[in-house]
Amino acid sequence: MELVHVVGARPQFIKMAAVSRAIAAFNYQTQPENRIKEITVHTGQHYDHGLSQVFFEELHIPKPKYNLNVGSASHGVQTGEMLKRVERTLLDEQPDLVLVYGDTNSTLAGALAAAKLNIPVAHVEAGLRSYRKHMPEEVNRVLTDHVSSILFCPSNLAVDNLRQEGKAHPFCDGRRVNEEDIQELIPEEHSVDNSLVINVGDVMYDHLLHSLAHTEEHAGILEELDLKQGAYYLATVHRASNTDCPNRLQGILHALNELAEYRARVVFPVHPRTRKALTRLRGTKVHPNVHLLDPVSYYEMLSLERYARLILTDSGGVQKEAFLLGVRCVTLREETEWRETVDAGWNILAGTTTESILDAATRLEDVEPAQAPPEVYGDGRAAEYITRVLKAWAISHEAP
Repeated sequence: MELVHVVGARPQFIKMAAVSRAIAAFNYQTQPENRIKEITVHTGQHYDHGLSQVFFEELHIPKPKYNLNVGSASHGVQTGEMLKRVERTLLDEQPDLVLVYGDTNSTLAGALAAAKLNIPVAHVEAGLRSYRKHMPEEVNRVLTDHVSSILFCPSNLAVDNLRQEGKAHPFCDGRRVNEEDIQELIPEEHSVDNSLVINVGDVMYDHLLHSLAHTEEHAGILEELDLKQGAYYLATVHRASNTDCPNRLQGILHALNELAEYRARVVFPVHPRTRKALTRLRGTKVHPNVHLLDPVSYYEMLSLERYARLILTDSGGVQKEAFLLGVRCVTLREETEWRETVDAGWNILAGTTTESILDAATRLEDVEPAQAPPEVYGDGRAAEYITRVLKAWAISHEAP
């Protein structure tokens, strides 16, 4: 079996690292003729060294065979250019399957290019919904799910979302899956309307468990910044809906300034888009206790998350990592695709006004969540289940 990973942004590199590691483990125990061959296509959506190359180096991800160097552009232009270049690559490679991750333009372009060439698509992190169609990420994930042949869901809620959209056959709890279950779940014949929907758990949880041992090695960033465990806030802002709207970005920055003035230091790794947007905010100063950093490596970010007093973010991945690490989180949005984190009391959707952000931070700090983070994202073996399903699916689709 030959599969192509289509990736282009930081969160996708992390998810792919978990899957690629599981494929390598499978191949190590398998005869050469039965191994899974991987090819990585990097669209170039994230091209800054701190958001791209450093992750391939640090996470030991297979080097991309293709780097499409698409770069930044409007959503339509960027997605169209990706679609054109991914299609050309798939025509050259003729893979058995294309694997896409998450909700970016890279994911949509990879899925559409494959689907139009009648190459089956597997979507890792399928079924997430914010139910806000104005979000480009929501459009990307919905369209990708509906052209995919295999939908790997991170939770039961994601499965339920797909069930409501008519993706109802068949379902399985990936945490209890075995070889017999997998064989029974594989559709007899490939069809977009007969997709395999399966809860395998969350691959980012796999990678987080794998990576925790490395956080101590990179905890030196706390010493470099003179931070004490549990005595600082961690903030990230990168979504265009926040960075490109001066009122929202100003509301967030005022809240961070207030926290830094009266409560504790704020550590703020700044996305390149956000740094440009901050320079356009006239008359708004950054408090001296708000420490603006260049993007940090994965392990450094994990260390900062693990030991933070509270996290403030508009990132879906950081929300979820905070939850898995048992760190309370204020989400700088009015919706989230990771609803389980809110329902469990570890995450508050604050929006972007200064008052709502400060109120959410106060509530989370004053009241301990009623329970430890529940195990709603699997058992840390999602990538292993994905690999087993892919192999079983490939066997079921071999020519007689």
